[in-house]
Amino acid sequence: MSETAKNEWLEWLKAIVIAIVLAFTLRTFFFATSIVEGASMDPTLESGERVMFNKIIYYLDEPERGEIVIIDRPLKSYVKRIIGLPNETVEIRDHELYINGKKQKQSYLKDQAIQETMDYGPVKVPEGHYFVMGDNRGISKDSRNGLGYIKENEIIGRTELIIYPLDKWGLTR
Repeated sequence: MSETAKNEWLEWLKAIVIAIVLAFTLRTFFFATSIVEGASMDPTLESGERVMFNKIIYYLDEPERGEIVIIDRPLKSYVKRIIGLPNETVEIRDHELYINGKKQKQSYLKDQAIQETMDYGPVKVPEGHYFVMGDNRGISKDSRNGLGYIKENEIIGRTELIIYPLDKWGLTR
């Protein structure tokens, strides 16, 4: 093998190693994917869709109401929407959501989901915790019934886009 061919192989090998290291770094520290399981986030996210989530955002900023987040629990990860922030009072009365006594607009919900939202609370979200709900309120396992309050360190990322199926490609907000 000539010296030129060896150099070309070495350059290709370096490029492949750099690409693998870069992909690993991005996947580990910045972005990852998750598959939506179940119908609790319908119609925003449907079962089987693959979403990309931002893992670094909450090192730089705090979660905000309305964001769709990935929650890491020991047996399973969940995709839910943040409803209540630390120290806020959450109440659902007559199918309407109230935060600290103020009625909230939930433009991301369909009328059916609003009608399926049963009375709950009022409850005060503890310091360092969040109150989350699925968009399909009638069937969602969330802070009202099973998940409880979500610790800040259990939120591992904010969903950014649907990447599969390709016809659903786009932002998740």
